[in-house]
Amino acid sequence: MHRLRTTVSRLRPLAAAQAAQAAQGLPQPRPPAAADGGQRTFQPARLLNTPAASEPFLNGTSSNYVEEMYYAWLENPRNVHKSWDVFFRNANAGAPPGAAYQSPLSLGGTLPSLPGAQRTVGAQVDTQKLVEDHLAVHTLIRAYQVRGHHIAKLDPLEISCVDFDDTPCAVGFQNVGFYGLAESDLDRVFRLPKTTFIGGDDNALPLREIIRRLEVAYCQHIGVEFMFINDMEQCQWIRRKFETPGVMRFSHEEKRTLLARMIRSTRFEEFLQRKWSSEKRFGLEGCESLIPALKTIIDKSSESGVESVVMGMSHRGRLNVLANVIRKELEQIFCQFDSKLEAADEGSGDVKYHLGMYHKRMNRVSGRYITLSLMANPSHLEAVDPVVQGKAKAEQFYLGDTEGKRVMSILIHGDAAFAGQGIVYETFHLSDLPSYSTHGTIHVVVNNQIGFTTDPRMARSSPYPTDVARVVNAPIFHVNADDPEAVMYVCGVAAEWRNTFHKDVVVDLVCYRRNGHNEMDEPMFTQPLMYKQIKTQKSVLQKFVEKLVGEGVVSMQKYQEEAANYDRICEEAFARSKDEKILHIKHWLDSPWPGFFTLEGQPRSMSSPSTGLSEQDLVHIGNVAAAVPVEDFSIHAGLSRVLRGRATMVAERLCDWALGEYMAFGSLLRDGFHVRLSGQDVERGTFSHRHHVLHDQNVDKRICIPMNYISPDQAPYTVCNSSLSEYGVLGFELGFAMASPNALVLWEAQFGDFHNTAQCIIDQFISSGQAKWVRQNGIVLLLPHGMEGMGPEHSSARPERFLQMCNDDPDVFPDLTEDFAVRQLYDCNWIVVNCSTPANYFHVLRRQMLQPFRKPLIVFTPKSLLRHPEAKSSFDDMLPGTHFKRLVPEDGPAAARPQSVKRVIFCTGKIYYELIRERKTRGMDDTVAVVRIEQLSPFPFDLVKAESDRYQNADLVWCQEEHKNQGYYDYVKPRIRTITRRTRPVWYAGRDPAAAPATGNKHAHQGELQRLLDSSFDLSAFNFS
Repeated sequence: MHRLRTTVSRLRPLAAAQAAQAAQGLPQPRPPAAADGGQRTFQPARLLNTPAASEPFLNGTSSNYVEEMYYAWLENPRNVHKSWDVFFRNANAGAPPGAAYQSPLSLGGTLPSLPGAQRTVGAQVDTQKLVEDHLAVHTLIRAYQVRGHHIAKLDPLEISCVDFDDTPCAVGFQNVGFYGLAESDLDRVFRLPKTTFIGGDDNALPLREIIRRLEVAYCQHIGVEFMFINDMEQCQWIRRKFETPGVMRFSHEEKRTLLARMIRSTRFEEFLQRKWSSEKRFGLEGCESLIPALKTIIDKSSESGVESVVMGMSHRGRLNVLANVIRKELEQIFCQFDSKLEAADEGSGDVKYHLGMYHKRMNRVSGRYITLSLMANPSHLEAVDPVVQGKAKAEQFYLGDTEGKRVMSILIHGDAAFAGQGIVYETFHLSDLPSYSTHGTIHVVVNNQIGFTTDPRMARSSPYPTDVARVVNAPIFHVNADDPEAVMYVCGVAAEWRNTFHKDVVVDLVCYRRNGHNEMDEPMFTQPLMYKQIKTQKSVLQKFVEKLVGEGVVSMQKYQEEAANYDRICEEAFARSKDEKILHIKHWLDSPWPGFFTLEGQPRSMSSPSTGLSEQDLVHIGNVAAAVPVEDFSIHAGLSRVLRGRATMVAERLCDWALGEYMAFGSLLRDGFHVRLSGQDVERGTFSHRHHVLHDQNVDKRICIPMNYISPDQAPYTVCNSSLSEYGVLGFELGFAMASPNALVLWEAQFGDFHNTAQCIIDQFISSGQAKWVRQNGIVLLLPHGMEGMGPEHSSARPERFLQMCNDDPDVFPDLTEDFAVRQLYDCNWIVVNCSTPANYFHVLRRQMLQPFRKPLIVFTPKSLLRHPEAKSSFDDMLPGTHFKRLVPEDGPAAARPQSVKRVIFCTGKIYYELIRERKTRGMDDTVAVVRIEQLSPFPFDLVKAESDRYQNADLVWCQEEHKNQGYYDYVKPRIRTITRRTRPVWYAGRDPAAAPATGNKHAHQGELQRLLDSSFDLSAFNFS
């Protein structure tokens, strides 16, 4: 109300001045003449003697509207309706606001001169009604913008289960009364607000036409959700795209191109159905418009400068996308249906509708080359989402594409999975984080309106499956997939949105699934009414052809010729596919590494060089780790002590765990390998040991990363705290590692057992990815592990799970060739280590990059050893000629007299230090040997055999701090038994079997530890004879 009173005080700027001048007998100034005949004729001034508070229309939100009208009138009286022009002129002449309105004599007539306010009194009308009616129209327009999608014709089956019964949408001619308008107002002309574009070149329209245009914009085959976005520029952009009259018009040539794409999409599925009617292929029938949708997005993006598109999708429609979007050779697709073909590549392969592809080709619309990559995906529908984002981010990183203008990602989802799987939410929340953003992803939801057999009403609590996207202010464009032109337009807008704002956007293709979950499934069991409707439904191609023929865009003969031509292409490819004798999985590789392997895809050598460094390099990197390379940078006093401690260690030629890691990272960066470390709190480290990012204590957000000061020409180092997500972030880093073999990409869990929320990525991608998709990956998982009395949730990284998935045979002793150690690494599916020294951790990280192939590396990292006084390594263990030690043998008195040793204790990790302390306390250094197995998988058969043969008179004991049904025992025991040809038992010293990984009671923990140490050194403990 205050704003409107201020406005009213500006409406009559001359009255007070004129009254004062008249009282003094001064000549009254005349208003200045308009320069162009259309400018304002009165200058604004304040008038303070009006009883504005008594005017009823000054209350409520009307003030905003009146003020908007007033400023528009000041700019040019023609900007407002004639009635407002009269109102403001009269108010300027001194009339009270309630009496300032005068109906103009005619729209073309001239306004009578107004010597005073008295002339308006007899002609006044209900100005309050006028203002309220305009506000009602504005509210009606906003209602369409907010809720028009509620009544849009989105469902091609017209049986939509999207339920808005609790929130009815009061729009349309019949509901104008809801806003205080009458049917008689439908032909009244109303001025349009600046928040709509339905007027085109007109500033005012009759209410009937306003409603008609809003219905066209928001209630036909496109429904737009965007009014939750809190950025006005973005909202205005969307309004302009959908409200501007005639905006969705296509040329005849564009329609013919769209028809050709629809023909390919539809006839491809029909061809597969004819040839392999009893094969699962998860066809696209019912959503054939997905193909032109994706091609439109790619065309528009290519025109905007995008050079590479990384795509991810589940199985439905994948073969069609491979054939008609990625342009995989048809014969390569068809031969996948031949059950007699044998796989020529290593690994077990995967079903055809999980495979990926990488292809670079010319885009005919833009005339530019574009690289398309469709990532392989397991049946875990949305699991590939963060993997795609990670790979896209990596490509952007290596191209220096800091704004996402050259590389983009497209994710194709199913409706049930999009709403139901939490990884979608996790991936969305990476979208705007600095180290994870891909600067906008286009999400396309294939909305079948069903999930396998589950009705949407039972599958989600939200009206739409896409509501999860609202959390990141992503606009959501719902479109009836049986209207290819609407689909094409919406996808074009989505591509423009992404190119303009570099934010996520969702296209919801509302369609149906013509068959069951797969071609063998019977959907009538569970959705009888839906599938009765589907059986009567014309295909989208048939409806589109009829429309274009009716418009004269294409003749029926021309359509039939084009369809027959594509059928012929498929038949010829089918004939060629019969010539294929061997199935090459490598032809389906989604992330090739040109130049890293030979042309045959083999490593360029089978040797692993020394991973040691010169003394000079170790000292240089150590000094960088111990200093602040930026001037006038104030660090925390506690951190100063940490840096001084590092400097002291360098001077003493020692390194602890954090410094050993620093040495490995720094040396790889100097050699040109990018290093990326990601995870929760990794910048400082969960246990406050790393401190790779220094924070100025006096300047907010000023940081320093000393690792980027190793060498002038080094590779960049990226260290980034992640969101509190494991599944999404690990998937992202896996994707990042796919893009290039020349980057050390590490994900660190806050505690080792937290990886279990990312188990899908570990099981489906990391463990088995190479076997299924012939795709190597060098990602490193750092999993803090150790039983230290911290309770069941912060103790075990669950090593038993990783070891169970290792692919080596426990019952077969391998051939010990010269290159056995490297050959083992090449043949394994991943490497599992538990290092007990900083030097070995240093070597295994460097080996990960220097070996001639890539394998995932699982590292069980320590907690208490980070500051253990004995867990330090000498520079001598890191100099040239040194390597990673797969096994660390006994080097004490027991090794000097092996025939006198009564027991050999094999162990791994932290328990070693507790064992040697206990051995020393008991005075058994010469009778008990302790051997550390640092590389658990692939198992060091050769080295363990050497140690067991060395101590022929000794018992063989495996000692672990984990419970018997957990940890390493079940993995290690059969392998040691194979080494000894089952002639020597392998005894167990450790905690008893248990359901939980650890006790939550400190006293119980200490008791368990002492008991396992007692059994380890009781030489009669296993003497059952």
